[in-house]
Amino acid sequence: MSLSKRWRLLAAVVVVVLGGSLFTGVPAAAEGPEQIVNGTFDSGHAPWWATGNLALDSSSGQLCADVPGGTVNPWDAIIGQDNIPLVAGETYEFRFFGTATPARVGKALIQLPVDPYTQYLSATPELSVSGNDYTYTFTSPVDLPNAQVAFQIGGSATAWRICLDNVSLQGGAEPEEYVPDTGPRVRVNQVGYLLKGPKNATLVTEATTPVPWQLRNAAGKVVATGSSTPRGVDASSGQNVQSISFTSYARKGTGFTLVADGETSRPFDIGTDFYERLRIDALKFYYTQRSGVAIDDALRPGYGRPAGHVGVAPNQGDTAVPCQPGVCDYTRDVSGGWYDAGDHGKYVVNGGISVHQLMSEYERSYYSRTGEIRTLRDGTLALPESGNRVPDILDEARWEQEFLLKMQVPAGQPYAGMAHHKIHDAAWTGLPLLPHLDPQRRELHPVSTAATLNLAATAAQAARVFEPFDRRFAQRNLAVAKTAWAAAKANPAIYADPADGVGGGAYNDDDVTDEFYWAAAELYITTGAREFRDAVLASPHHTGDIWRDRGFDWGHTAQLGRLELATVPNGLPGRAAVRASVVAGADRYLATARAHPYGIPYAPAENTYDWGSNNLVLNNAVVLAAAFDLTGKDRYRDGVLETMDYILGRNALNQSYVTGYGEVASRNQHSRWYARQLNPDLPNPPVGTLSGGPNSSIQDPVAQQKLQGCAPQFCYIDDIESWSTNELTINWNAPLAWIAAFVADQDNG
Repeated sequence: MSLSKRWRLLAAVVVVVLGGSLFTGVPAAAEGPEQIVNGTFDSGHAPWWATGNLALDSSSGQLCADVPGGTVNPWDAIIGQDNIPLVAGETYEFRFFGTATPARVGKALIQLPVDPYTQYLSATPELSVSGNDYTYTFTSPVDLPNAQVAFQIGGSATAWRICLDNVSLQGGAEPEEYVPDTGPRVRVNQVGYLLKGPKNATLVTEATTPVPWQLRNAAGKVVATGSSTPRGVDASSGQNVQSISFTSYARKGTGFTLVADGETSRPFDIGTDFYERLRIDALKFYYTQRSGVAIDDALRPGYGRPAGHVGVAPNQGDTAVPCQPGVCDYTRDVSGGWYDAGDHGKYVVNGGISVHQLMSEYERSYYSRTGEIRTLRDGTLALPESGNRVPDILDEARWEQEFLLKMQVPAGQPYAGMAHHKIHDAAWTGLPLLPHLDPQRRELHPVSTAATLNLAATAAQAARVFEPFDRRFAQRNLAVAKTAWAAAKANPAIYADPADGVGGGAYNDDDVTDEFYWAAAELYITTGAREFRDAVLASPHHTGDIWRDRGFDWGHTAQLGRLELATVPNGLPGRAAVRASVVAGADRYLATARAHPYGIPYAPAENTYDWGSNNLVLNNAVVLAAAFDLTGKDRYRDGVLETMDYILGRNALNQSYVTGYGEVASRNQHSRWYARQLNPDLPNPPVGTLSGGPNSSIQDPVAQQKLQGCAPQFCYIDDIESWSTNELTINWNAPLAWIAAFVADQDNG
């Protein structure tokens, strides 16, 4: 969860035009009265103000300040002006000239001047030594007599100097049009297609009759031809589209392109190597998300960093974390684990589904007919633990599971056996901020039944998965799982507070019957005990329709229990019906994918895409993959492959959502330490990192400025500040890794 998730932003800003090339319209000269007082600094700098660590100097005719090094957050150093009137519905043009020595990325805001500091304009100008003019437009959603212009310039380890001039805000501007660069109208999987799998593309066209197409190899030679199939207007994109199938072509190669309607697609390969790489890269993501340990640059070149949250100043550390006031009177060592997303919080319910899917990936590779367990062997992920004779995927899973075990309330304390819901900073921090520089007090939050059942489920699974490699660790997990189960039964309705969202996300869930089902399933599979068998059979989720069109996630976990019971060996009575229900769910998702012009097993009600839609798409593909493992029928495998086509470029935006995969791919996912867009000294997210993807609600100011009125597939922008469409998280990379391994396991056979 990110800083801005506490804000429920109101901005209704720029109209998005779907399709075509990237074009930032030049706004017409604003005609309204000047809203900024003394924006040219010809005679001093009043009424401009600054935080106490800045001394304003306007003697040069510009407003300059020396920004001290060592600040943490952008708002730790601010230059601003108050009492700026805004009129609802008016479109404003905001202009200024700025320099930075040395060059820096700043933040320019027009916002509410008091909590929750609602932003009506948020921009991140790249300030240079020579200086540039910057122009932005926005439409105010409110009548406000006292808005604030703020240049947030803190957050740098080293000192620098900023100068501003010609600051202007005028109404009467023309709205700036944002049009995403969607490139050629032939949309393909930009990474590649399996040799013997389906090969489908989508053509965006005004044509309503079939269009001829050509498949060309890297030399430009035509190797296959055919005609497209009209599909009409796609509701998820608003585009008139046609489908192209070149499945019959089955020769391995690189640099293929598809030509239709005068357009040439982005290049792609036909083969398997790319999925073998993605299998590994998607898992390597987790090492650089580790908390409580230094990241070795030799293992991840460019991503090395000091250990975060180990109590070395300015950190207050995770080794002796107190509870929020009034929650408990003890401290806990909750060091380790993975940072949840682009911030420094750690959440049991999100960590639970994430570590589960990594262990599930290992189990699938072990039990399924096409599984290739050797590909997950010791040494495959280049971890500090490599060489210990334990599969690297389990070493990585253990890093998180050890943290989850620490979140259990110790014996002798109130709610003993329950799990604390989360641990994170007492207040929000900004971007960028490396973990070891986070100065905030860390706090344990109250226990919850959901967190306790996540702990019971993952610990039960870890008990059987780690048994061959570390019997003592396996037994410890089983004991914790049983204790957590008993504690949850004794406290079945302790829910996370939805208002507990300061410094981290609330992750609230007031229905934990699905977590009870999942935990019972894991405990039964591991122990075979009657108590857990009876709990599984008595759960309404055991025979209920759990296959949501929106997919499963941390808040909907009954599907995890059903999938585990269907695919991991166990003696549950009536197991054939469980397996049949998974196949039935897969049939539903397959029908959705076949009806969709982009081949996606995801068509949520009201045509609204969810936050993190890409992870939901992939989780629906997990159900398809399970059906393939259960039946051996290729149609389910093919549905998985078409799902990956969408993730890797066959979509309305014509881009891959996985860092480093595809000619045009996400690379500015929301993160405090993979923050190159804001600080060139920091890296972009690692190769193999999944972006959350289109989100119809566009809650962040950047998305609201640019994407108002977006059709679902267009509700996405690759900007580090767009936390509602472009965040990265541990629970989004987990299904990416799972599905990448499944596809790689197929070996074109």
